[in-house]
Amino acid sequence: MGIGGASRPDRARLLSAHDELTAWIGQALGVVPDDPAPFVRALTHSSHASGQAGDSYERLEFLGDRVLGLVMAEWLWETFPDEPEGQLSRRFNALVTGAVCAEVARGIGATAHVRLGKQARDDGAQHGDNLLGDVMEALLGALYRTAGLDAARAAVRRLWADRIHAGDSAPQHPKSALQEWAAANRRAVPAYSIVDRSGPGHAPRFTVKVAVGKDELTAEGTSKQEAETAAAKALLTQLKAQVPVAKRRRR
Repeated sequence: MGIGGASRPDRARLLSAHDELTAWIGQALGVVPDDPAPFVRALTHSSHASGQAGDSYERLEFLGDRVLGLVMAEWLWETFPDEPEGQLSRRFNALVTGAVCAEVARGIGATAHVRLGKQARDDGAQHGDNLLGDVMEALLGALYRTAGLDAARAAVRRLWADRIHAGDSAPQHPKSALQEWAAANRRAVPAYSIVDRSGPGHAPRFTVKVAVGKDELTAEGTSKQEAETAAAKALLTQLKAQVPVAKRRRR
């Protein structure tokens, strides 16, 4: 009786957690799954998995990245019929970054459902752009596998709706903008280098330096790409602010 009495609360808790996750998936992604197992995998970091490739989100993230790319490319092609390929590419690159995917994941409350090993959770990995961006793509992969492309398309268009029309013109990636500014002002080509890498494997921190001639600046990020982007954006702002001063000196 003692064993049976102990098992009932455990079973009740498991059923409650199952129902809670299923309800969250339905609210977040628009489809209530018959089997939440693929979504559980999409929320499972390798630090929590058993070691088998299919037990963590990595394979689903690989698939979801391609699903997001296809859906976003199709959506942009339909939404901006008069824009050339270059402008569509700018919009696309700005909308599918890991940082944007992480923002979407936070917006649907994915952080509370991410499954991590104790050390990774203690390190705060569940809050990082790298992990949350991967989780968002993995969730789209799970949605595609369980409900099909139409369901994935509907989810992306709803979750990215406020972003696709942001700004009147196609956004430009900070690294491209810095390179174009340097060329237009007859400056050296921007050069990037990693200054430091710290933190555990599941929650790394990169410090990157960008230099345009003698002007340089460092920035941090949870990935090399994120740090380079932050550094390029900051240096471009700094260089543009210097231009009026230089013109006044020449007068």
